[in-house]
This record gives sequence, structure tokens and C-alpha cells, in this order.
Amino acid sequence: MAALRQDASARFDAVSISLHWLLAALIVVTFFVGLYMADLHFSPLRFRLFNWHKWLGMIVLALSAARLVWRAAGHVPPPLPPATPAWQGAAYRVTHQVFYLLFFAVPLLGWVYTSAVGVPVVWFGWLPLPDLVPVDKPFGEEVLKPLHSIASYALAIIVVLHVAAALKHQFIDGDHLLSRMWPSRPKRETT
Repeated sequence: MAALRQDASARFDAVSISLHWLLAALIVVTFFVGLYMADLHFSPLRFRLFNWHKWLGMIVLALSAARLVWRAAGHVPPPLPPATPAWQGAAYRVTHQVFYLLFFAVPLLGWVYTSAVGVPVVWFGWLPLPDLVPVDKPFGEEVLKPLHSIASYALAIIVVLHVAAALKHQFIDGDHLLSRMWPSRPKRETT
């Protein structure tokens, strides 16, 4: 078990850790804003929440691109401990591939949906983003909106599975795998 702990202690770099937690927080907030706003009657609050939801979605998209670029630049995750069962390694790889797919698909589907229904994305109220498709309200409402919703729920399910696996590794397996992605505390100097 000592070898497993030693290998599991290999940490992600600070930028990867920061992008991970920032993206995680934004995805959770964006998801719950989306859930809350969907059932509201037309009102200034609903309009404001829709804008916030779209703005957060664009930040998620930008951070996902930054994370992918960072990883492509050679900042790859540390290897899993050698004692990791093959099926867990495969689940890890597939989960992360699905994560990256959904990191892009969810906000892009939302953006395409709003373009199709004729509601532009004006990021933070000052930067108009281009419409990705021509206005076609029936297509937007009947096809794109459900796709955005399905992809959002799929992402939520993957997040829950990811968190459950991390907690299992930390508290049941005791292999400290979670510490690879946890921000480290600055070391205190002793005098």
C-alpha cells in the first residue's frame, strides 16, 4: 500500500488544478441556475438568470478550451498508480473523454439553441457573440433545446460519478488519489 500511496501522491500542476476546480464550480452553478430558471414564469428575474446562464456557459466553453490547450501543451495528468485495476484505468480514460466532449457540447448546444430561437448571446451585456445558425424557432425548441437539456443532465451524471469515484478512492481505498487534484497548502517556514 505504501507504493500505491507514493504513486498516487503525484500531483497535477497548479494551472491544471486551478482550471479543474474553477470549471467544476462554474459547471455546478450553471447547471443549477439552468434548473431554477427553466420553471420560472416570464419575469425580469427569469430574463436576468437566462443571461447569467448564457454568460456562465460561455465562460465554461472558454475555460474548457484553455484546459484542452494546456493539456495539449504537454501538461498531462500524472499516471495512475501501477496497482490501479485495468477496468478503473479504462473507466478513468472514458470518463475524461466524455467530460471533454460534454464541456464543449453543452455550452455550444445552448449557444446554437439561443441562435435558433432568435435570442442572441451578448456576453456580460457588452460583447455580442455571433449567431451560430439562422433563426428557426421550431428547430430550436423541438431539437436543440432538448439536446442541450440531455447533454446537461449527462454532464451532471458524469460529475456525480466522478465525485463518487474520487471519494471512494480517498476514503474507502485510502490511496489518496484525491490529493493529486487538491490544492496544496503553502509550506510554513519554521525558525
